[in-house]
Amino acid sequence: MKVHTALGQGLLDNAYRACLAHELATRGSAVKQEVPLPITYAGQTLEVGYRLDLFVEDLIVVEIKAVESIAPVHRAQLLSHLKLSKRPLGLLLNFNVVLLRDGIVRMRNG
Repeated sequence: MKVHTALGQGLLDNAYRACLAHELATRGSAVKQEVPLPITYAGQTLEVGYRLDLFVEDLIVVEIKAVESIAPVHRAQLLSHLKLSKRPLGLLLNFNVVLLRDGIVRMRNG
C-alpha cells in the first residue's frame, strides 16, 4: 500500500514492480523480479518467455497489473503461473485503482 500511496495511478506495471520489490527487500523479504518460468512439454523443458513479475520468499507468486479492471485472462494467467511454478499462493495486484485494496486478488493453486 505504501508504493500505491507514493506513486498513485497511471504508471506502467514495471514501475510498480520495481518499487514493490524494493519495498519488500528493505523490509527483509527475499524477492526476485522477472523470474523465468519454463514449461515442460513432451518431456522437454522449453523457455517460452513466461516470467513471474515477483517471486517472494520462494513461495508467493505476485503478478503486477496497471489496468482499468482485472479481467478473467489476468486471473487465468496467475493460475497458470501458479501451476507451472508448483506454488500454492499468488497475488494479483492492480495498481490502477483509487484504493489498492480494491485491486488485490488472492488465488490458491488447487
